[in-house]
Amino acid sequence: MAERLTAADLDVLRLGEGPPVVLVHGSIVEARRTWRHQLVLAEHWSLCLPNRPGFAGSPPLERGDFEAEAPLIAELLGDGAHLVGHSYGAVIALLAAAQRPEAVRSLTVSEPGSLRVAAGDPLVDATIAQGEELYRHRAEIPPEDFLRLFRSGLHSAHETPEVLPEWLERGARHVMEERPPWEADIPLDRLAATTFPKLVISGDHSPAFERVCDVLAERLGARRGVIQGRGHTIPATGPPYNECLHAFLTACSQGTPSHPG
Repeated sequence: MAERLTAADLDVLRLGEGPPVVLVHGSIVEARRTWRHQLVLAEHWSLCLPNRPGFAGSPPLERGDFEAEAPLIAELLGDGAHLVGHSYGAVIALLAAAQRPEAVRSLTVSEPGSLRVAAGDPLVDATIAQGEELYRHRAEIPPEDFLRLFRSGLHSAHETPEVLPEWLERGARHVMEERPPWEADIPLDRLAATTFPKLVISGDHSPAFERVCDVLAERLGARRGVIQGRGHTIPATGPPYNECLHAFLTACSQGTPSHPG
């Protein structure tokens, strides 16, 4: 177990040539599985797909923690890169962008778990309460049952088999101990003051996540996209997500970011 990781310690998949794009995966599933439909973007972009601590070949922290992981992603931005995050990875991406805004060419997040940005909304508050209740009882729940409950709460499109393969059981145990993403304090004012383009994407499956993404986009001055078809698992839509992301990144690289449509 590693307590002081650097970006150099992470297991990172690098593909393609072109402007650099760092993609940060969420909970349970490692980078290649999360972004498998996005690998074709390497035809146009230099993709950097880090495995978060505890995933694939990356050494673990004591527990998954967005606060501890954000500096690693910020370091991976190098001299400048587009930054993309999904779910828990979107929380990490928001924090990393705030830490090194000078290195961010654009920021794209899909359904970050930072639910407290919309605290006060009854549906969002209820979703947080359900998540906290699940985590209060996690010691009593087998990993496969916890995973099904967790994915059900997110409206994940991933299927959970009766018997978990080793890699999925490891992901389930990781998320059971992970610091809940709704505890994140997103520096909205600091991010809003930055000049890089921003895009917030939702999956049109959960009123609570729609509200979170609406508030986030409004507070950050971000463009707003909706991609239906795979619930919370938005990158798994494949072409629709890729077309949206490619168009946004291309426009950002040309200095004329367009509405994602």
